[in-house]
Amino acid sequence: MKYVIVIPDGCADETVESLGGKTPLQAANVPWMDRIAEAGVVGRANHVPPGYTPGSDVANLSLIGYDPTVYFTGRAPLEAAAQGIELGPADWAIRCNLVSIQDQIMKDFTAGHISTEEATELLKSMQESLTEDYLEFVPGVSYRNLLLYRGESKPAPFSRDTRSTPPHDLTDDSVANDFPRGPGSDLLNRLMSESLSLFEKHPVNEKRQAEGKLPATNVWLWGLGQAPDLTPFAELHHGIRGRMITAVDLLRGLAALVGWPRIEVPGATGYLDTDYGAKGQYALEAIRQEEVDLVCVHIEAPDEASHEGRVDEKVKALEAIDHHIVGPLYELLKEMGEFRMLVTPDHPTFIRTKTHSPGFVPFTIAGSDVTPDEAKSYDETVAGKSDLSFEPGFRLMDFFTGS
Repeated sequence: MKYVIVIPDGCADETVESLGGKTPLQAANVPWMDRIAEAGVVGRANHVPPGYTPGSDVANLSLIGYDPTVYFTGRAPLEAAAQGIELGPADWAIRCNLVSIQDQIMKDFTAGHISTEEATELLKSMQESLTEDYLEFVPGVSYRNLLLYRGESKPAPFSRDTRSTPPHDLTDDSVANDFPRGPGSDLLNRLMSESLSLFEKHPVNEKRQAEGKLPATNVWLWGLGQAPDLTPFAELHHGIRGRMITAVDLLRGLAALVGWPRIEVPGATGYLDTDYGAKGQYALEAIRQEEVDLVCVHIEAPDEASHEGRVDEKVKALEAIDHHIVGPLYELLKEMGEFRMLVTPDHPTFIRTKTHSPGFVPFTIAGSDVTPDEAKSYDETVAGKSDLSFEPGFRLMDFFTGS
């Protein structure tokens, strides 16, 4: 049996006036997703447990079959795993965004999609300014970076009660009441404050401003946690051997922790300019391999479009995913024999609010031993009428794999 999962991140939405009262998924031309819906079933799942922040960390953990209330320790440890960083029992990882804040308003949580080279230079300055040898800034990709707290010599002051707000949840809003709080927050707030003065006259920012780009005004620290302990996916699901295709460290880290080797795709950016065709081709090559049972293709573009409030780009992203990824994979699977294919986002991301939301997302599954229901298309409304519902959402994976 071959399995394919396609995750159009943040795809689920509410109706949008400029789309004639349709959701982006309803407005998009997605004939392959609709074909899967007609050949199989449409349902809904809620991947964000009550009391949890609706982020891609919690939601994707649930989507691939792990109960967040048992396994989730924080976002940053997942991204540390993506970089091959081992966290000891006393260590903490902290997500470090480079952001643009103006007049206490979160102007851009990506600092204008700052380049990796620029981010590395800014974080190098932060590291050189530190006197604590147990703190380490680790550059990642663009605005997505890490701060490590090595707690063997000096125990970390953090706990599960330490709270921090994801910067993408503050887009165009005041940050005044959303700085880190709880145990250890004084350290996080001090580092964020120190970065303001350090970055203000930094050559990287002076050059960016001269070119008309947003400066990275400071670091924003959030998503902290310790190393999780995830049971390998194959142990939970009949020995199914998976592979992950993604341009996002969060999903790379999840893959590493559940035992899925990553497939790196040239041109995959984690943004609207990602190479959809290359992702589709690499997925096709992977699923043909005898030693691969499951391929998971994650696409960040719909989520990024929502964060920027660009409904036209969200529709385009969904159409590109359908044409370059869903369609070719579905056609190939039907030729290969027994298969199942799942298309589902992790959480809703509303164009209106530019941020993640809790709640149900639509999914569609077609393939071997899947008895079709009455659905003729794939969207939020059709899913909302279905009797096939998973809350908690992590049980969807058992249904999909037949576990």
